[in-house]
Amino acid sequence: MGEGFSPLGTVSISIPIRTEQAEMKYKDYYQILGVERDASQEDIKKAYRRLARKYHPDVSKEKGAEEKFKEVGEAYEVLKDPEKRAAYDHLGSYQAGQDFRPPPGWEQQFGHGQHSGEFGGADLGDLFAELFGMGGGHRGGQRGHGFAAAGQDYETSVPISLEEAFHGGERSLQVEIAEPTAQGYLVRVPKTIKVRIPKGATDGQKLRVPGRGGKGSHGGPSGDLYITISVQPHRLFKLSGRDILLEVPLAPWEAALGATVEVPTVEGKVRLKIAPGAKGGQKLRIGGKGLPKPDGGHGDFYAVLQVVTPPALSEQEKALFEELARVSSFNPRNYS
Repeated sequence: MGEGFSPLGTVSISIPIRTEQAEMKYKDYYQILGVERDASQEDIKKAYRRLARKYHPDVSKEKGAEEKFKEVGEAYEVLKDPEKRAAYDHLGSYQAGQDFRPPPGWEQQFGHGQHSGEFGGADLGDLFAELFGMGGGHRGGQRGHGFAAAGQDYETSVPISLEEAFHGGERSLQVEIAEPTAQGYLVRVPKTIKVRIPKGATDGQKLRVPGRGGKGSHGGPSGDLYITISVQPHRLFKLSGRDILLEVPLAPWEAALGATVEVPTVEGKVRLKIAPGAKGGQKLRIGGKGLPKPDGGHGDFYAVLQVVTPPALSEQEKALFEELARVSSFNPRNYS
């Protein structure tokens, strides 16, 4: 999933000051995300993505998924932001659902002096909605319509040719993205999205297209589109990381006597010199003819030699091979 809920900025709310703070219901945001209180920001982000994907109303069949999705988003909205997380941590630790009161001076310290304790009958989410302008919330007994939620992230696989991986290029993708209607329902909308394939794209590489996923709700940002590159098999070349391999067949006499042969590369044909006594499986390297690297340079090109015998022999060829067998002392099976 994407970054989740987007902060809408701190707002100033004028509320009559009360001398006593009303109790409210505590929510354990760490427990909701399934992380420890000292979890890193990266761990919090990973937990949110996993749970938001699990409970997203567009894909989840679990009972209460929509409420769970909102709860997970609320927790992430607070814990992903260092200022909000610090404010949350300074409230102390309570049991989930337990009545509690913010400690003395808490609102003045973390509410920028603009808020009061008028949260009677509210819960922790309402408190943070008031203090940090998190979209909706509780004020004067009226509930809002939920937190600003980022749109759903989408993933798709894009098959490309080895030539596209080498040169890069642009592709148009046909995808269906779930977007909310004015009534709040999610409907799938077909879209055409252009994406840039970078030079040197490798099989399994993931690309992020920001803002081209599902549309956010309540003012939240759109999700992202994640693309997994799938380099399709080539009729001639094979990939090994950023190196390109080509099998080069040799006739027995070319392998024995040496030869200069013409072989294809992704950038065109090159002439390759074969030294006498070449062996099957031997690799000859041509530097810098592989896939481009992100930081500059290229992988290498390897010609993998294969010694191939003729499928059929003419009478003259057969006689020459018989003469070679008679005069040669070469024994390929010297086991001693």
